[in-house]
Amino acid sequence: MKIFVLGAGRMGHGAVFDLAHNSPEVEAVTVADADFTKAEEIVKKIKSPKVSAVQLDVSNYDETVSAMRGHDAAISCVNYWHNLKLSKAAIETGTNFCDLGGNNYVVDAQLALDQEAKKANINIIPDCGLAPGMVSVLAMHGANRFDKTEEIHIRVGGLPQNPKPPLNYQLVFSVEGLINEYVETARVIRGGEIMEVDSMTELETLAFDQFPALEAFQTSGGTSTLPDTFSGKIKELDYKTIRYSGHCDQFKMMIDLGLCSSDEIVADFVKIKPRKVLGELLQKNLPADEPDYVLIRLEFVGVKDGVRKRLRYDIVDKFDEATNLSAMMRTTAFPASIIAQMMAKGEVKMRGATPQEQAIDAEKFVAELARRNINITESEISG
Repeated sequence: MKIFVLGAGRMGHGAVFDLAHNSPEVEAVTVADADFTKAEEIVKKIKSPKVSAVQLDVSNYDETVSAMRGHDAAISCVNYWHNLKLSKAAIETGTNFCDLGGNNYVVDAQLALDQEAKKANINIIPDCGLAPGMVSVLAMHGANRFDKTEEIHIRVGGLPQNPKPPLNYQLVFSVEGLINEYVETARVIRGGEIMEVDSMTELETLAFDQFPALEAFQTSGGTSTLPDTFSGKIKELDYKTIRYSGHCDQFKMMIDLGLCSSDEIVADFVKIKPRKVLGELLQKNLPADEPDYVLIRLEFVGVKDGVRKRLRYDIVDKFDEATNLSAMMRTTAFPASIIAQMMAKGEVKMRGATPQEQAIDAEKFVAELARRNINITESEISG
């Protein structure tokens, strides 16, 4: 099979690595970027005859269609606002398509292409990174362990191994995506009803063995399509982001000051958007590409064989010194690669534009994660 990877950033690198080195059925990988030098750098780093680079600006629809043709599946590792047009290009070229998602409105527009995707006999599956992404399939995997599932609680965070003030955080993906998660509302299920709650609220503490104090708080996008999938079936569903203790209050202060606003202000007779300035400052002052952890916890409450139980899934992944891949690259790009290959091989349950938790075989997916040494620690907990 031949796979097309759009975007030669961190996640594009991770996807290409997985396709080239962990995926024997993949025959060829094309990595595309507007900056051809970045795409070529990935080819040099991956060191596989399977991989080739092309120059492509994904905002040019006609060139994208031309470049996408002939591939069995495409993975978008570019900013989320390109994903709707890329989905349309996939329909035109008959190419299965998945992306790293992260924006509910874009995902809704992509899922509205369901009939067109069915006619093209392809899959379009948004939100295939970490969260939303891997955790959506894990949510279905855990829910399937019960006769009746009542609650699903998801906690996920990417953390530096050596946190540094002021935010004890490093940039592990797009700064635009980070700000988006912090300022848009979060969709949850409460008392069986879908509702929205403000991000950066409902702060809680949590503990992982051998980690310092951690916190989790509401953020946007993590539940993606899960509230719709589980609507009418469970009572409680939520997603919170994990950070080192104190991060939420620090960042929320910047939000409250208006530094995440997209409304223009005038400073020294120049119109500026505070959000753009903050984004530039975060990129300038926060570390990136240092050794990291990804922490994942899903807790399920439900009934099995007449007994009410609470089940916990924990994953702790860390920077891989052997491959020089960060934990965030492994847990974001590898799931997208797995799903792209499942689509290309015809292993997805249905054609069309579909949420992954409905379309992906959760058992096969978890087995593929384990093959890449991304392993679930499972336990029954009290309470």
